[in-house]
Amino acid sequence: MESDKLYSSTSKLTYGRGYVYSLQYHIVWVTKYRKPVLTGEIRNDVIRYLNQTLDRLDMKPAALEVMPDHIHLPVDCKPQLRLSDAVKILKGNTARWLFLDHPEIKSFLWGGHLWNPSYFVATVSDRSYDQVRTYIETQKTGK
Repeated sequence: MESDKLYSSTSKLTYGRGYVYSLQYHIVWVTKYRKPVLTGEIRNDVIRYLNQTLDRLDMKPAALEVMPDHIHLPVDCKPQLRLSDAVKILKGNTARWLFLDHPEIKSFLWGGHLWNPSYFVATVSDRSYDQVRTYIETQKTGK
């Protein structure tokens, strides 16, 4: 997914049984000590693992940007989803799979933890779309 498709669905309403919603979040989390380990094959695996987990959680990614030391993940969510649990699952599953497939990562990370325990999340609307898009593109280009 390209960042130019970011939040293209912010105006779209989703209809459930007895409710209508449009929920978008911008989630960001970083590697432990901001170590730049998410490169090359590891980056590709992170994207694959995140997409598998997002599918299982029934979360729809609007974009996915993996930087060497952090991840930007704008998503559409159902109102029944508890976001804090979803982030815990996304981070936990990805770390577990990466450590199994790339055990060399542990040598770069003191304590053997891939992710910083914190994360950032913000709601996104049609009004904040351009700000979020600019932020992610600036992070990607380093400007």
